[in-house]
Order: sequence, then structure tokens, then C-alpha cells
Amino acid sequence: MYEYEMQQYRSADLIRRAEHQRQVRAALDARRTGPQDATEPEDPTHRSRPHRYTRAA
Repeated sequence: MYEYEMQQYRSADLIRRAEHQRQVRAALDARRTGPQDATEPEDPTHRSRPHRYTRAA
């Protein structure tokens, strides 16, 4: 019975550690991509420079 309880404890501990690592990784990814994405346009091919030719009437 003691081995079973220890195995249950280890299993729960590994699950907690894995969840903590996922949260840390998600926080780091959000921190890394957060401010940069706000200033860049969504479409990388979109350019904000003026048109080369004026429109025809």
C-alpha cells in the first residue's frame, strides 16, 4: 500500500510540474511576442508607403 501511495504522490507531482512548465513557457512566449506584434501590421506583405502612380480620373 505504501508503494501505491508513493506512486500516486509522484504522479501528481509530475503533473503539477508539467503544468507549471507549460504556464512558464506560455508566459515567456507572450512576453516575447506581445509588444512587437502590436506595432507590426498583421499582413507582412502590406506596405504603408504611398502608391507609385496617382489614380486615373
